[in-house]
Amino acid sequence: MLRSSTEEVSAGDSSVSGRSSGSPWPQPGGSSQTSLRSWTSTSSLHDLTTASTDRDIQGPQASKDSYQGDLSSIAGRISSSALVSARSGSSVWSRGTPRLHKTPYSAGPRGVLNIRTPHADHTETTCSSAASSAVSSVIVAVVEGRGLARGEIGMASINLKFPELVLSQFADTGSYAKVITKLHIQSPLEVLMPDTAKEKGKGTKLYSLLTENFQAAAFTAIQRKYFNEKKGLEYIQQLCAPEFSTVLMEVQAKYYCLAAASALLKYFEFVQNSIYAPKSLKVTFKGSEQTAMIDSTSACNLELVINNRNHRSEYTLLGVLNYTKTPGGGRRLRSNILEPLVDVNSINTRLDAVQELLRDEKLFFGMKSAIGHFLDIDQLLSVLVQIPKQETVQVAEMKIVHVIQLKHTLELITPLKGVLKTCQTALLKAYYSSLEDSRFDSILEQIKTVINDDISYTKGSLNMRTQKCYAVRPNINEFLDIARRAYTEIVDDIAGLVADMGERHGLPLRTSFSAARGFFVQMKLEGVALPGGQLPAEFIKVTKHRNNYSFTTADLIKMNDHCEEALREIFHMSYVVVCQLLSAVHEHVHCLYKLSDAVSMLDMLLSLANVCTVSDYVRPEFTDTLAIKQGRHPILERISGQQPVSNNSYISEGTNFVIITGPNMSGKSTYLKQVALCQIMAQIGSFVPAEYASFRIADQIFTRIGVDDDFETNSSTFMVEMKEISYIIHNVSDRSLVIIDELGRGTSAEEGVGICHSVCEYLLNCKAFTLFATHFLELCHLEMLYPNVENQHMEVQHTRAASSDAETVIYTYTLSRGCSEERNYGTITTCQLPHSHPSASVKQCLKAAEITALPLSVIQEARQVASRVSQQLWAKQHSDPEVLCQQAVYRLATRLLQTARNSRLDSDSLRIYLKDLKRQYEAELQVAEETVSMDTKQ
Repeated sequence: MLRSSTEEVSAGDSSVSGRSSGSPWPQPGGSSQTSLRSWTSTSSLHDLTTASTDRDIQGPQASKDSYQGDLSSIAGRISSSALVSARSGSSVWSRGTPRLHKTPYSAGPRGVLNIRTPHADHTETTCSSAASSAVSSVIVAVVEGRGLARGEIGMASINLKFPELVLSQFADTGSYAKVITKLHIQSPLEVLMPDTAKEKGKGTKLYSLLTENFQAAAFTAIQRKYFNEKKGLEYIQQLCAPEFSTVLMEVQAKYYCLAAASALLKYFEFVQNSIYAPKSLKVTFKGSEQTAMIDSTSACNLELVINNRNHRSEYTLLGVLNYTKTPGGGRRLRSNILEPLVDVNSINTRLDAVQELLRDEKLFFGMKSAIGHFLDIDQLLSVLVQIPKQETVQVAEMKIVHVIQLKHTLELITPLKGVLKTCQTALLKAYYSSLEDSRFDSILEQIKTVINDDISYTKGSLNMRTQKCYAVRPNINEFLDIARRAYTEIVDDIAGLVADMGERHGLPLRTSFSAARGFFVQMKLEGVALPGGQLPAEFIKVTKHRNNYSFTTADLIKMNDHCEEALREIFHMSYVVVCQLLSAVHEHVHCLYKLSDAVSMLDMLLSLANVCTVSDYVRPEFTDTLAIKQGRHPILERISGQQPVSNNSYISEGTNFVIITGPNMSGKSTYLKQVALCQIMAQIGSFVPAEYASFRIADQIFTRIGVDDDFETNSSTFMVEMKEISYIIHNVSDRSLVIIDELGRGTSAEEGVGICHSVCEYLLNCKAFTLFATHFLELCHLEMLYPNVENQHMEVQHTRAASSDAETVIYTYTLSRGCSEERNYGTITTCQLPHSHPSASVKQCLKAAEITALPLSVIQEARQVASRVSQQLWAKQHSDPEVLCQQAVYRLATRLLQTARNSRLDSDSLRIYLKDLKRQYEAELQVAEETVSMDTKQ
């Protein structure tokens, strides 16, 4: 339960505000203030992360006690040789004249992540950390309430590549399922937690669970006093862009996420070595009710984003649906798959847009062409709104690149608007309207006053170097023009030098360039003999690849040095002009958040439409019933390259618990995953692989699919099963979708049947839609006891050769009503020799054993014992006629209710459907009467 007042939270956890740390946070106007501005380049990170001392270090007073005020002092202390600090107003957004200083590293996400300060407390890394950091760039701060507020979780996360601060606060259970699920979705590079979470070597339950589940992430302990909700709110007020200022109303009473934000923003500025400009950050609050929750185990079982056999394989749901053209579109699709929507109106709005893209071929291909040229707008935004603390040659060079990328991006808006101009659906119209923002044109006009019109973002080191060199228009800076002329002369001299060498030695020499070597000489020998059989002595640093030679000369090295010096002057003076330009456009740059949102969503919708052009998909409907006609497994369809065997699915409030039986390899697990995947596809706004599909919105999707022992947690197969089923039972709701495959196989047959029976009875008493696949045929009797249970099975066919009298099993992979009539099948991995106990037949594997090297005599003896056991367990049992009549009435009533709620049939079709219901009801009553007469005769 979320706390609604400061007093209530403080009563349970006063340390969130720093009051228990022994030193309060600085207050505006105070005479003796303590703040994080006292951190220095040598000891600041140690002071932040260590818990060894509680004393506060007094720092210099700032003119204003704020995020920017703190950072002004920090910036000055970190680099005394830096020209300016944030407070002095000569940052990237100011009109001052910055100077460049060489530093041992470059300012940027890549450089910062490689420079790690040893943490004073706990840091966990594994061999996969390097691989994880290559794709992950998210830092998350997590804090939990104490005392009465235990279980209240506050989270704040920020992506190093995208300037968005995401806040969350929610009440979690003792298993911390919501925290773990949210962190799995974000795949954090680093997790920040209060040092009190690991006191005296004993971590809290939350700390232990997170370190166990996220072994590839680094865990950093931060002093508890830095988790301060008042500071967090101040920082958000100062940094939040005007377009997202409404978030302040949402979070002003969310004390724990504000506390997490406070610690995260302070820690971020040190690992990133830069600060955010005022009013530049996108701040959002995400509750746990806005999307469906899919726990990490279910995401793994269903192979939503990672293939379990090969992590590089594209045979996942993300791989099937991902035809995105931009990095932002791919990230958005992944996020939506892991967190599907639960609002029907939002889903239908997306489906309308996908349908229009499929119907309008011109719109589809026009948008595909326009979207494909966009760069990663999120990453561009991230660097544009950050203020580097140290201004180096590398910073200057990259800032020029960012302006070129910004110009390139803004020039793509007009073609995209032209494509969307004639769209009809509400979502596409809304994004067209967002692109009509006049600020886009205003920024582009200001950029064009400084940047040459023919400058654009290109690939290739030499091409991009030329673009950066001549980015700024001539006659803006006289010294810049002189430096560029000098650079041009040097490049011409290099070309002349190489030409002269070629003529002098009679060799086919040509000038080449690479970012690492600068200008060098290449030569390809084809029918040309070297003078004397070797290269001239003046050629040094020779490398050979087949017939290709690469080398340089002493004169060329000197000219490269002159060239680099001229380039540094060009970049320095261009940087001055670019800084002034960015300062002028800063007040409008936040409109790029709207552009990023529009491009990523349009890219995702285009990808979902593209999938439908590859396979035969249908638009889903949303009712209170799960009904799929001829549904197919989307991943299996991609693997096989053709349509696999399709099956019907029907689950309603009247029959919300389906028991599926059938032999091994008959397709039970594939069918279960197929239903869950189609449910997820429908809730992200995608068409689904079927002839017709109707779904009930699921707020949670749970899966328990067969696993083996877990050596990392020292858990047996049975213990893993019990942990997973316990999680489902404690978190399931009436709107959940539950997929259970082979529960109870890790223990004896008797205990397995007992556990399955009790779990089934618990789940069928709630309104969740449940698909339960099992080998325990005893569970099929639940259909006689509960009207909302339905038995289904996977059909197999048996053929016998006339010559050898050998029996062959043919799998049809087709789902049918009723219980499986197959006997003596089981799981090869749990195959046991039969014995005299009556329930041994549950685990027999005779059909599996026939294809192994077991002696024939052993199999024949097992078959005889199995036959006697089957006679005991499967003696014919007549159903109670009264129960059959009650079930017939129940089914008729539920179907009439569903028809009244969801039917869109016209009067004639409705009349025909009702007549069919009547015939089915009468047929079921007749079966009951026949049962009565049969019992009477016996």
